[in-house]
Amino acid sequence: MGSRRAAAERRRTKPAVIGSVAAVVVAGAGFGAYAVYGGDAGGEDTARTKSAAAAEKVKSGPLTAAEVTSTAQRFLTAWQKGDVAGAAAATDDAGAAKALLTGYAKDAHVKDATFTAGTPAGAKVPFSVKATVAYEKTSEPLAYDSALTVVRRAGDGEPRVDWHASVVHPELRDGDRLVTGKAGDPPVKALDRDGGEITAAEYPSLGTVLDGLRDKYGKKAGGTPGIELRVVRGEKAGDGKGAKGSGAGEVADKTLLELSKGTPGTLRTTLDPALQAAAEQQVDGKKGASVVLMRASTGEILAVANGGHGFNTAFLGSLAPGSTMKVVTASMLLEKDLASVNEKHPCPKYFTYGGWKFQNDDKFEIKDGTFKASFARSCNTAFISQAPELKDDDLTRQAKEVFGLSMNNWSVGVSTFDGRVPVQSKAQMAASLIGQGGVRMNPLNMASVSATVKSGSFHQPYLVAPSVDGRKLATASRTMSGSTLAALRELMSYTAAYGTAAEAMAGVSGDVGAKTGSAEVDGQEKPNGWFTAYRGDLAAAGVVQQGGHGGDTAGPIVAALLKAGG
Repeated sequence: MGSRRAAAERRRTKPAVIGSVAAVVVAGAGFGAYAVYGGDAGGEDTARTKSAAAAEKVKSGPLTAAEVTSTAQRFLTAWQKGDVAGAAAATDDAGAAKALLTGYAKDAHVKDATFTAGTPAGAKVPFSVKATVAYEKTSEPLAYDSALTVVRRAGDGEPRVDWHASVVHPELRDGDRLVTGKAGDPPVKALDRDGGEITAAEYPSLGTVLDGLRDKYGKKAGGTPGIELRVVRGEKAGDGKGAKGSGAGEVADKTLLELSKGTPGTLRTTLDPALQAAAEQQVDGKKGASVVLMRASTGEILAVANGGHGFNTAFLGSLAPGSTMKVVTASMLLEKDLASVNEKHPCPKYFTYGGWKFQNDDKFEIKDGTFKASFARSCNTAFISQAPELKDDDLTRQAKEVFGLSMNNWSVGVSTFDGRVPVQSKAQMAASLIGQGGVRMNPLNMASVSATVKSGSFHQPYLVAPSVDGRKLATASRTMSGSTLAALRELMSYTAAYGTAAEAMAGVSGDVGAKTGSAEVDGQEKPNGWFTAYRGDLAAAGVVQQGGHGGDTAGPIVAALLKAGG
């Protein structure tokens, strides 16, 4: 909760009224011919016998334009008339649709709603909503855009609206609901580390962060609640990829419309206004880009930004980190004497383990090369080749015990996903060594990895100081030995100067280290590009989804922030 954003786009035309029945106005040629007059828009012949209907073949094949328009018309008109049962029957999940549509009037207190359909794009029909939210003696206009998709229902092939909560409002996820009333949490006036107010208008990336701060500290910061329309998250609202129980951080409730303002309490964060502005600039216009900058010695988060503002990938993302995970793997191999910085280490074109044949980017090999050369060039087989010497839980234990990852106990000040390094076997265990398999991270996690290398020990990242509410920060059970730490820093420093990170880190002076990565994702033409690095007491990491190689995409973003940090 906490975003003060209200949907504002207005409907362009008014619905026509046919007798006493309102018909949905439709923009786009041909759509108006299927306006509903109170009957079934599908045009079914109710005189057909049951036996004839049973004998009819199940409908299949692509939807026709008539099926799309008439189904959408049937649903929207019934919804506008307040015929919840009729609208729900026009979907492929009448039970779920009926519950949410009933709550639209009963719980969200939305009335006098009109729906204006736009021009269909295939099976997808956009529509705009104009309504009033009225609660007790207060009311405010509500306007927003949504969309529905028509599909063939399983079993009989009849066209129906593909039911998801987002049909009712685009901010809803399945399992969520809309509620109007006194806010569960008072508003929060978030401050940066210098005492200036943080707003989503100035820092668009922070809208979801402000929601999270209100969710966590609204009742503790001293404010009083107002009346608002808000999204109340359900049990399925996790990281957008699974349920809350998946270990991913929960998505905060969200305010859609204020009917009366509450009195905000104040809450100071660790964000640096200049660095936050720089982070916003770096991801501006790059929808798949996310970045985090933190202070290595303390864990203070100085900046966080996402090119796509609807989801906080930087904190809540659950993505394969690719070769940036080799920082964690290298620390383990060094500790187990399975690698040494300047000793020869195998980097063949291919290595087969667990029935999988692994290879390097462009199938390169390094003959008679050192582990330093393999790390700097990001040789996959140099790491995979050590899989036969490892136990299934070695990488999991290293991530937890040294880097504080995959324990699901970080207390940052807002919800976060704290990394996932599951115990795996055979080929999947080998893939984990290079940041694939079941390993999942986000920029916050990988910035923390670089911070651990730079500072020598894990300091849990935080956005709100623990002194504000007396909470306990997560800790790691041990640190690396001095020799292992020195070796790991040498590997990252060499990579920043001469390896795959060199181009991005050019001009970043001082005590620096870096690691690039790219992670293949099924269905994507390009891999996700990753980059993690440190400079002095600053550590940062970023990802550009579907960006390609990390050094070319996420690297310049991270390097620019490290430079901005002075």
